[in-house]
Parts: sequence; C-alpha cells; structure tokens
Amino acid sequence: MLTLTENATTAVEDLAANLPADTGGLRISEAADPQAGYALSLADGPERGDTVVENDGARVYVDPAATVQLDDRVLDARVDENGGVGFALAQRR
Repeated sequence: MLTLTENATTAVEDLAANLPADTGGLRISEAADPQAGYALSLADGPERGDTVVENDGARVYVDPAATVQLDDRVLDARVDENGGVGFALAQRR
C-alpha cells in the first residue's frame, strides 16, 4: 500500500485544510494522458472503489487503477521558496 512521508503528511494536511475535516483529502488518479503520470486533486471524500491511505490525519484517496501501480511506493513532498508544493513518488525500501 502507498505510504506517506512526514513531509507528504504535512503537505496533504495543509492543502486539505479548507475541506471537510473528517473526510477531505488529496486524490491520486491516473492522468488522462498515460505519459503524464498521475492526476492530483483535492477531494471532499473518496470515490467508490478508492483506496484510503491515512497518516496522522492526512488522507490520500487512490483510484483503483493507480492503487495497483502505487502499491510499493512512498509519496513525498517538498515546498519551494514560493510556497508551491511538489509531490514525488519513490520506491519503498
């Protein structure tokens, strides 16, 4: 199952701060263009069939197609000097 680093947990919590506290989170789905990787969006809750990954209150919803591909991955995040958030996936060690 996808796991979150401490940085990703903080970034997801910050991004979802204006969503419903008990259900809001970040959703990862396959992008419309397979070359683009994954699409990220904020969601009020999971869609039918999503896998829910929760870490210290941060919720990430992964669509069924992406769940298989991200099973052995770690989601990390970093904030740039302008406050923009960038997410990256790495192989779990």
